Amino acid sequence: MTVHHDIPRLLAFADTLADAARAAILPFFRAPHVCEDKGGARFDPVTEADQASERAMRTLIAQTFPDHSILGEEYGGTLATEGYQWILDPIDGTRAFISGLPTWGVLIGLYHDGRPLIGVMDQPYLDERYRGWMSGANVTARGETKPLQTRACAGLSEATLSTTDPYLFAGAEAEAFARARAQAKLTRYGYDCYAYCMLAAGHIDCVIENGLKPFDIAALIPIVTGAGGGIVNWDGGDASGGGRVLAYADVSVRDETLKLLALSR
Repeated sequence: MTVHHDIPRLLAFADTLADAARAAILPFFRAPHVCEDKGGARFDPVTEADQASERAMRTLIAQTFPDHSILGEEYGGTLATEGYQWILDPIDGTRAFISGLPTWGVLIGLYHDGRPLIGVMDQPYLDERYRGWMSGANVTARGETKPLQTRACAGLSEATLSTTDPYLFAGAEAEAFARARAQAKLTRYGYDCYAYCMLAAGHIDCVIENGLKPFDIAALIPIVTGAGGGIVNWDGGDASGGGRVLAYADVSVRDETLKLLALSR
């Protein structure tokens, strides 16, 4: 049975969530706040801004769509295969946030039956909001809304590539990334979710990452796809659950990069 999704209503509600997250986060940015380490092999920060942001969004979802489930980075949940599910990363790029760098963002994704439906990436400090649905995307920046469109790119030798941190790759993954980086025209580091939105806006050609969770990618798939690009895993398949991810603006870049990323060479 075909389900009709009220995309305008859902996007408007995602805007409401983003507004609430902005109000919760901005008082803490470049200001004193509590930051703790979640633990693990490397520093994994969480701030009171992360927690306040997710709480604010969860409260609104529970009030407006009580039958929708939620998966969030700070307060948990399980990736659903049925019904509507909001997938939240209250601050993607917490390391940038605590460093005073404006390249973090609030990620708000909505899946239906486990498939991406809409996504929003909000950068409150820069006043930029990127929205995507699977057939379109736009950005509202400082009061002006424009469509998003990826750019054409003939191949990796003409491409700008990005990853958040090259030291997150190890072993065969590091070798695979090094192959792609060696072929790229330009590589930029450290932009978390912001790099995907620059890809959707036509400024970057591919993003390569690994170890992603669903809340790291759920909002970004509709933004990139709606702008004319795509996001796949390193095998060329579904990336909606996270893992090793390649975002691309042009299929020529996708096909060439996937060959370089193959782990069984």
